[in-house]
Amino acid sequence: MENSASTIVSLPVTMYLIQDQTLLFILRMTIESSNLAPSRNDLMPLIQSVATQLAPHCYSQEEITRALMDQWASNYHNPERILRFQRNVLVGSRHLALPLEQYKEMNGLGAYNTAWINAAVPLATDAVTTLLDGANLDPGAINLIASTTVTGVAVPSLEARLMNTLPFSRQTRRLPLMGLGGLGGVAGINRVCDYLKAYPTHAAILLSVELCSLTHQSMDVSIPNLIASGLFGDGCAAVLMVGDDHPLATTSPLRWINSRSAFFKDTERVMGWDIVDSGFKVVLSPEVPKLVEAELPDELNDFLQSEGYTRKDLAFIVAHPGGPKVLTAMQGALALDEKALEKSWKSLKELGNMSSSSVLFVLKDTLDQSELSGQLGVMVAMGPGFCAELSLLRGTEGQE
Repeated sequence: MENSASTIVSLPVTMYLIQDQTLLFILRMTIESSNLAPSRNDLMPLIQSVATQLAPHCYSQEEITRALMDQWASNYHNPERILRFQRNVLVGSRHLALPLEQYKEMNGLGAYNTAWINAAVPLATDAVTTLLDGANLDPGAINLIASTTVTGVAVPSLEARLMNTLPFSRQTRRLPLMGLGGLGGVAGINRVCDYLKAYPTHAAILLSVELCSLTHQSMDVSIPNLIASGLFGDGCAAVLMVGDDHPLATTSPLRWINSRSAFFKDTERVMGWDIVDSGFKVVLSPEVPKLVEAELPDELNDFLQSEGYTRKDLAFIVAHPGGPKVLTAMQGALALDEKALEKSWKSLKELGNMSSSSVLFVLKDTLDQSELSGQLGVMVAMGPGFCAELSLLRGTEGQE
């Protein structure tokens, strides 16, 4: 090539300026793969299936409450107050990662986190195995694994450890998400679907593992911890999603249309963790229901309007069961009838709040129990930030 001053070349390119045939080939391939190529703005990924896995040890709320009362007897002198908090969360039973008596022996962040890793990897392996078997798909056919959790820390991350238990391709992309809390299930679906819009022939998995019991603070008798100790449970969910041009697209029951993220400024102390020597200490403000009432209706209305819909067009809502006050606030603020959040209430009562996994359990129940063909729906969750995440969905034609 001639040694001349740099020149900005716009299309149509004067190819004769380039004498090196290798550079000419590279330039031609760049042009053909650039935004000059036909676009596919109509691409909409699909949710193919959901698999869930509960932690192995199931206890009634009464059994858990008795164990907590024994633990706190020496430093809390109002047992009736503990009982009231435990009853008010309206949870009937929960699954725990460890046998109930073993929690008495846990002490410190290191012990809790080691227990989290030891329990999380087998749960994740079982859930993903069930998911892939149900779709008759080999692990090597998965192009991306995203994981979300807020109850433990692992480096290498959870999906990397999963790749050592199942035969995924070594080229599988990984996307670990940490710190999203209860909105992680919806946010995870949205981020995976963003990816699948760019890679419409690919298949991807979202994995959520939340072992909330392993954040228990035995010496914390604050009101937030009394509530959390009665509300949260342990579980795992995996979601298989495919791009529009993947072979499984034709049999997938839900099409993802678009998403909305909403961050509410200066609400950092509404929900989250304080990381202390003894582990994850819960931050939980009584303002959460008020924020739901104040922020969610307008955000949802604006999101739907941007897509050409209103709330009247929604046939189903997949809502994160954050707690009875949150669900009540959501139901009132969105003017929903009792049946609209029925599956969320059922999940809360039977399993408690499993952070990011909970909304995926509700999604599975919706897929299993509802006729979705052609129906418009929304997934909604709120969590630390404080913020909200929304997904607009439509049942594919012919799917029930």
